[in-house]
Amino acid sequence: MSTSRPPATTTDAGIPTASDEDSLSVGRDGPLLLHDHVLIEQMAHFNRERVPERVVHAKGAGAFGRLEITNDVSQFTKAAVFQPGTVTEALVRFSTVAGEQGSPDTWRDPRGFAVKLYTTEGNYDIVGNNTPVFFVRDPIKFGHFIRSQKRRGDTGLRDNDIQWDFWTLSPESAHQVTILMGDRGIPGTFRNMNGYGSHTFMWVNAGGERYWIKYHFKTDQGITFLTQAEADVLAGEDADYHRRDLSEAIARGEHPSWTLKVQVMPFDDAPAYRFNPFDLTKVWPHADYPLIEVGRLTLDRNPENFFAEIEQSAFEPSNMVPGTGPSPDKMLLGRMFSYPDTHRYRIGANYMQLPVNRPKGTEANSYTFDGAMRYHHTGGTPMYAPNSYGGPAADTGRFGDVAGWYAAGEMVREAYSLHAEDDDWSQARALLTQVMDDAARERFVGNVAGHLSNGVSEPVLARALQYWANVDQGIAARIEQAVRR
Repeated sequence: MSTSRPPATTTDAGIPTASDEDSLSVGRDGPLLLHDHVLIEQMAHFNRERVPERVVHAKGAGAFGRLEITNDVSQFTKAAVFQPGTVTEALVRFSTVAGEQGSPDTWRDPRGFAVKLYTTEGNYDIVGNNTPVFFVRDPIKFGHFIRSQKRRGDTGLRDNDIQWDFWTLSPESAHQVTILMGDRGIPGTFRNMNGYGSHTFMWVNAGGERYWIKYHFKTDQGITFLTQAEADVLAGEDADYHRRDLSEAIARGEHPSWTLKVQVMPFDDAPAYRFNPFDLTKVWPHADYPLIEVGRLTLDRNPENFFAEIEQSAFEPSNMVPGTGPSPDKMLLGRMFSYPDTHRYRIGANYMQLPVNRPKGTEANSYTFDGAMRYHHTGGTPMYAPNSYGGPAADTGRFGDVAGWYAAGEMVREAYSLHAEDDDWSQARALLTQVMDDAARERFVGNVAGHLSNGVSEPVLARALQYWANVDQGIAARIEQAVRR
């Protein structure tokens, strides 16, 4: 047993405190005194020690590690992070989408898979899910979609009826709902699921050639899933099942890893491709664009403080380094505004100065100025550009060729309709009938029927059955038989 004295308790200003247990009062049982600044500091800070939870992806877990590049993809991108042999520090946050803080890890839901790479050219964030597609393709519907998956305004309860109401009125959701109601709807652990950038992104090589790409993080632990019955039991027994599994696996030296692969589409293939390659509800068939290995992502360090390093971590698709860029994917373009904006609301205007969010491979030299909690500043150098006094200046020689595409046409409000196979049902049908085996289809039918049998009312139920008939008549008949028996 150590005999050394512990450090003295102080206020946040470093002033020693006289007691950790007793507040100042008038006599032993008298009123408390307002000038007991130690008591006031502790109570006032306690009242403010939570930040607003994320509107989506509120419940999550995370860990640190590295991305090692094992293959040469320099013909497609000049990004320093993807050059052969490069090792880059990484942070990954996993999450559920619809559940709030404290919700069970094992609800049927997509899982967030967000990667922050602290590159020598600034932070590069790949903010995706464990599914390669999403429920909607236009960001104007995103808020409406999320509200349909969360709690009702009147009762405060989640409601399958409003979920199916939105899905059946949004046929573009069919591919993602098929994945959600299948085995991948409840992963066995965070370690045993894939991650995807989901969107289409751009890579640019040293010669200025552009390529469209999709990111795939393939788990090296193998895919596992929980059945609905198993997940229901765990939701009651251990609401933090996935968070606990990740932390304990890393602590005992079982460091999870994922092989990063990409699909690459030549820039000029996109206009004539058989469906719109920027549609977030679609996947690119591997037969058309095979997976190309890039490197390995490994997680080997748990956070030292969950709040500081995971809850305050901020991921945003707009963090793109030279050699990478966006695409005409409308959902991606909407997220490029929305994510930084929600961080400013949730954790403050200077959230990028928090240690977990600051770049580590380079210095930040921007003209953002002042705001609450700003502690990294530029001293007396100018806070404006252009100036004559030595502030930072854009390096147009190295970074002037920001990745972008060639826009064509006038501004319009319309869905994708220029490609031969732009429908909402065929990829969901292929997943059900060509990818799933008989046992997986049986579980899928049971999952959908169980969900529809729990509070889904007419006419939403009739629309849901027609929704699946549009995907596959045989599957729809089996679902209807299970629901109406």
